[in-house]
Formats: sequence, C-alpha cells, structure tokens
Amino acid sequence: MDELKRTDPEIFKLIKDEERYEIDSIRLIPSENYASKAVLEATGSILTNKYSEGYPGRRYYEGQRYIDQIETVAIERAKALFKVDHANVQPYSGSPANLAVYFALAEPGNTIIGLSVPHGGHLTHGWNVSVTGKVWRSVQYGVDRETHRIDFDLVRDMAKKERPKIIITGGTAYPRLWDFAKFSEIAKEVGALLLADISHVAGLIVGGVHPDPAPYADVITTTTHKTLRGPRGAMILCRNAHADAIDRAVFPGLQGGPHNHTTAAIAVTLKEAATPDFKRYAVQIVRNAKALAEELLARGFQLVSGGTDNHLILIDLTSKKVIGRKGAQALDKAGIVTNYNTVPYDPRRPFSPSGLRIGTPAVTSRGMGEAEMHQIGKWMDEAVEKAGDDAALAKIAGEVREMCRKFPAPGLPTL
Repeated sequence: MDELKRTDPEIFKLIKDEERYEIDSIRLIPSENYASKAVLEATGSILTNKYSEGYPGRRYYEGQRYIDQIETVAIERAKALFKVDHANVQPYSGSPANLAVYFALAEPGNTIIGLSVPHGGHLTHGWNVSVTGKVWRSVQYGVDRETHRIDFDLVRDMAKKERPKIIITGGTAYPRLWDFAKFSEIAKEVGALLLADISHVAGLIVGGVHPDPAPYADVITTTTHKTLRGPRGAMILCRNAHADAIDRAVFPGLQGGPHNHTTAAIAVTLKEAATPDFKRYAVQIVRNAKALAEELLARGFQLVSGGTDNHLILIDLTSKKVIGRKGAQALDKAGIVTNYNTVPYDPRRPFSPSGLRIGTPAVTSRGMGEAEMHQIGKWMDEAVEKAGDDAALAKIAGEVREMCRKFPAPGLPTL
C-alpha cells in the first residue's frame, strides 16, 4: 500500500495497526473471519470504478461486457453451490437482503414471525427497533426457558394463531442446528412462506456439517463473510417462482448500482467454497467449537443450551460473577476478542448484558485445532478471573501473541 502511505499516512497507519491487531489476537467473534488473499485482491480491484445499474444483459449503462460476465459467474456458482434455482448477488449486506425479501413477498402490515433478538435472533427478523418491525406486523418466538432450544410446539401454535405471510428461521446467537424441515412443516400448515437466513451457517451448510435449507425454504438469504469467508456482501437464493419479485425488490426497489468489486470477490469466495479444503475447514470449525465448549464447561462456565452444534457458543457469565461487558473488555486486554451479548431471559439490559458470544471460524481459518481450543479456554478462564488486573491480562496477551505467530492468518502478512 505504498501509494496509500504517501497519500494519506494517517489512514495507512490505522489500517496497519488493525492488521497487526488481527494478526496478534485470537478473534472469537463468530461473525468475523479471514478472507483469502484472492478475495482481498478482488475486493480492492479496479471494479470499484464501475457503475452498473440493472442485471446482466439488462443494464442502464453501456460498457458492461466484463461486468456482466463477472456477475453471471457469481450467480452460476451460487446456484450450483447452494443447489437453488435462482441467485441474486447484488445486496449490499444481509440487512437489505432480508428487507428485499419482505418487500418482494409481503405487503406492508402483513405479519412476519421471527426469533426474538434477546433469544438469538437478528434485528431484521422483525425486531421492534428495526424498520422490519415497523413496516410489517412482527410476532417473535423464543427459546424454552430450561433447554434454551426452539420450542416448535410454541412456534406452531403462534403460527396458527397469527397466520403470518412469512416465517423466518436463522439468528445471530443460537448455538444449535436449525431444523428447516420442521419450520417448513409449520409454514405449509398455515400457508406461509419460509425464509431461511443462513448468514451465520452458510459455510457449515456448504461443508456438509449443518442441515441444508434448499429443499425446504422458499427463499434463503445469507451474508458472504462469516463462515463463508468472503467479502462483506450478501446473496438471496430462491425458487424460480419468486425470482422476478426478488430481483425487482433489490433493484430498483431498494438499491442502485451493485458493488462490482464485491460481486467479483463473492465469485472468488464461491469457487473457494466448492473445494475439498473448504469442507475440511467447515468440519474443523464445529470440532473446534465443541472442544472449546468442553473446556469452558470443565472450568465452570455456564453455556446457553449446554453447548453447541455449530460454530457459535453463548456464555452466561453470571456464575463467574462478571457481567458480559466487563468480561469482554478483560478478554480484549488479554488478546482474545469477543462480544458481550444478551442471553435468553437475561435480567440485565442489552447494553450491559450477562453474556458473551464467541465462535471458531476465524481461529479455524488460521489452522488452529482442538489442542489450541483447550488452551484458549484456559486463557479465557484466567482472563475473566483476572478482570481488572491489567498486568495479568498483559501477560496472557503476550502468550496469545506467541501462539498466534505460529498460525499465520490467511490474507495477511507474516510478521
């Protein structure tokens, strides 16, 4: 980045500082990962110079001969990888992708049903502070108070009572598998469409370690980073019956020109995700999450639902007598990056909740395995115990850096 260094040394320095931070820390935020060098190069390419309103073969600008080919490649790779009829690769992120689905398939005021945010759902699944909870009538289901798993009897009863236009599966803090078949049964019973938001588990689905929504969902949305390990973008996958409505909702309904550099990077990501190496990575994500959960349980941590089936672990720190924010801050000082998070039926406020949300995609991308997960669990226990002791946390951070240097981060230089 010589030219950036010359033109804007302030921004150059901040980027290099972040680069070192990503190299020297154990990144356990489950929505973060490391993109490959090829994905980074496509994202930073000259394609950012282009403006391309419309779709391949139907643009409002001339000079799209190469852009059309790039987007077509991305579309065809998405359809093949996820086994769907139609793919739209233009949404800027997961939030407008979900918004586009509601805009396409429901009228304002129609009822949608999704998992509540305090129980692990996403804002765009109809939460009241989101536009999706204001334009559409939203009803939220939750998890069982004892098991912290989705109660399908409750979902069915709710769906029969509310008669929703769309039922939404997926979330940001649910550590168990999504049973798309059961959700599909309920949707069919009440004449609803089923939207599967697989943003967190798309890479696990591709890798064969999570159930596949394609046979059951009418529409699938996903971001292209997280476990899929691509750029910050999104896709909408659907059956042919909904293709035209989805495309019109994305453009011209919600967006103008697509981000062509992101489209190219999505295409690269999808090619990488079709390889045997990617499948091995997806399998290891789950193995690592289970190993880390095992270590935390052995050290007295309370885990929501008692463990994990996917890439994600939700910790209730109440038994450790530390609130979520304080725990996350202590871990950050120790070189372990997490985010504080609400837990189901949390008695505390969202800005100061009881829990931590962690996941294993990024550490798995670095090549870490079960042995490293047990060590990470040990450091997490020490850091939470030593919250407030900056010297002790700095010592752990030094040990973390030493281990991180043994596992180079994809796409980043080796220090």
